[in-house]
Amino acid sequence: MSAPQRWTTARSGHRVVLASIALAAVAALSSSLAAGPSTVDVDIAKFAFVPKEITVAPGTRVRWTNHDETPHTVTSQGATKVLSSPGMDLDDHFEFVFTGEGDFAYFCTVHPMMTAIVHVRKGAAKAP
Repeated sequence: MSAPQRWTTARSGHRVVLASIALAAVAALSSSLAAGPSTVDVDIAKFAFVPKEITVAPGTRVRWTNHDETPHTVTSQGATKVLSSPGMDLDDHFEFVFTGEGDFAYFCTVHPMMTAIVHVRKGAAKAP
């Protein structure tokens, strides 16, 4: 092989490596975008929301799961009525994506002593 051919072959090899790296980066970005919003879990157990207070970034999905044998709801308190789940039986769940900043207090309509709050703040850590 002459010297110019070796150089061309080496340059082609670099192009293949660079193209592979670019494809891997695009695939990683696509999978993270396809995954959708990050999710934070709130458990409903022993007649309480656990944790009782969370802070999330806008765009975060919160998922409530009922671990009690008694039905529970997730319902907004006050004038802002953004949360309104149906009655959830054992292992049922309810999800909501918080798009705007604010403080979202909620309670269980079946057991009004069960209260909690979601704080939505720009710059809050996104869930994994």
